[in-house]
Amino acid sequence: MTERNGNMFRGAIARGTFAAFVLAATFVAVNYSWRGASAEETAPAEAASPSAGQADLDKAIEAKLNASTFSDLGEVIRLCESAIEKGLDEANAEFAKQLLAATRFQRGLLVGETVLRTLPIDNNWPTFRKMAVEDLEKGLAVDPEQPEAWLMLARLNVLPNGDLERAKFAVDQAVDKAGDDRRLLVQALLLRADLTDDNEKKLNDLNRLLELEPDDPRVLRARGAALLALDKAEEALADFDKALAEAPGHIPTLEAKIDALLELKRFDDAMAVADQIEKASPGNAAAWFQRGRITGVRGEFEKALEYLNKAAEMEPRNVAVLMIRAAVLQELGKSEEAMKDVNRALELRPDNPALLRLRAAILAGSGQLSQAVRDLEQVREQGSAEPSIDLQLGLLYSIQKRHGKALEQFDKVLAVEPRNVAALRGRADTLLSLGRHAEAIADYEKALEVDPNDSGVLNNLAWVLATSPDEKIRNGKRALELATKACELTEYKAAHILSTLAAAYAENGDFENARKWSQKAVELGSENEKEALQKELESYKRNEPVRELIQEPLEPPAETPAEPSPESPSEEEKGTEPEAGPKDQPPDIPDAPEAPQDSPTGEQPPDDAPNGQIDAPAPKGEIDAPKGEIDTFHRA
Repeated sequence: MTERNGNMFRGAIARGTFAAFVLAATFVAVNYSWRGASAEETAPAEAASPSAGQADLDKAIEAKLNASTFSDLGEVIRLCESAIEKGLDEANAEFAKQLLAATRFQRGLLVGETVLRTLPIDNNWPTFRKMAVEDLEKGLAVDPEQPEAWLMLARLNVLPNGDLERAKFAVDQAVDKAGDDRRLLVQALLLRADLTDDNEKKLNDLNRLLELEPDDPRVLRARGAALLALDKAEEALADFDKALAEAPGHIPTLEAKIDALLELKRFDDAMAVADQIEKASPGNAAAWFQRGRITGVRGEFEKALEYLNKAAEMEPRNVAVLMIRAAVLQELGKSEEAMKDVNRALELRPDNPALLRLRAAILAGSGQLSQAVRDLEQVREQGSAEPSIDLQLGLLYSIQKRHGKALEQFDKVLAVEPRNVAALRGRADTLLSLGRHAEAIADYEKALEVDPNDSGVLNNLAWVLATSPDEKIRNGKRALELATKACELTEYKAAHILSTLAAAYAENGDFENARKWSQKAVELGSENEKEALQKELESYKRNEPVRELIQEPLEPPAETPAEPSPESPSEEEKGTEPEAGPKDQPPDIPDAPEAPQDSPTGEQPPDDAPNGQIDAPAPKGEIDAPKGEIDTFHRA
């Protein structure tokens, strides 16, 4: 072979797409030699002769042409590295680097595809993933204009314990460098849409995808999910219907359609879709699980439990079924049974953030606040930045009278979601407990701008306007308006709100009506409330208005337990004595987030499945939670 022809042939090898060199060969061995990075890969070392490595380079070319196994590719890499180390002239040194990069690309892609194909069968996949990533990174350092390598690097890094930020960078590179490769661009845009938490950016990528593939059911389903997350349920439903027209009976799409119908409160239609799921897959628990969710959202908890029991009989180890059933049991007041389901689910999915949050809600409902806080703090330590976690922690800290920590959490939520009513209410209640009435009023007012019909906010604002010792703050007329509206919203059946109405009348000098409504409050109040309510009534009988100023410390005294026992009445239950908290009952601790995305469809990906498609699990290994207060029965 002449020098000229040899250079031409070498150029073809170096410049040709590495996909052309992916040989359809079976694996002879996987325990091939794997060398670490060396400086010689990018710069030839000093050698006695500038062509001392030529023989190794020629062998590398021959080995590349005949390569059919991982070991063969490893030998090509070894020979290229040896040639560079021994020394080559300038032209051949550049060629050797290109050949080395191309071979690393080829081996990295082969190993990467093997990892993605064989999950979770081969327990050694993390080792293979590491090998593939190393090859791809080294190859891209020499030739970064390889979109297929960038895409594979992204796909490998979204696997468990991968580098998510590197995956996002890599998929951006794949999109930017895809050029006219339509297939690769579609795959890269799908993955990027799956990786982003920004639903607007996700929507942009999916719209671009639909220009390329207007009838692709995967893309339609993904865009529907993004629209649903943006509270555009009608548009989402249209996308799901289009996807089902292309792929009738596809269970994940049918489940997504149920999500949209639940948002639209079209419960009967949602149940009809559950029937379609049963028809499409009669042998698994998916339809029963969905029926349980739908009836749970409807508030028909006994019926929901029947459906979920059926699902659990069919799939006793299904985490989603256990989680939703636990939430239903908690709603039915069966906390012990709910805790059993959650703990069983946690045995199957240790440290799962959604399950920890549900357990925290159950613990909080049982008065075990410190344990609930520990679970939520564990979720936060896992790296979750969900505002709803900060909200839950803030509410729990507030109940524990750890007011300083509570304010920190509410501030964090409101920095991200300034119109979050629960956070505004929680911060206002905490400020009220600290005696900071003016600041509390400001937050209550902001909350009412967002939701003017929140009876709890109406009540607490009316209470402070009627009872504050600060004459500049009191406003009897406004207090009466707010208290009356709160009573109307609760049909005059809430003792603590009737008590506020009485206080407002007293502040306006109408002690006759103050006594009337105070008496009704006493009659309706629980045993824990009656003593405080009776004291208010006695005050009105003396024609004296109630005055209240609570000034608790930022943190409870060291010798005082931060958590009251579950049997002890809460401060809110004690009424309006100076040591009480805000007048109204505290807001509910938000429930745990949606069920893990392994609903019983019969075609779930494994826990460690690759995330190269929209259908794969969330890349962070976390379950995304909807914004604001969390409804366990809804999915994002």
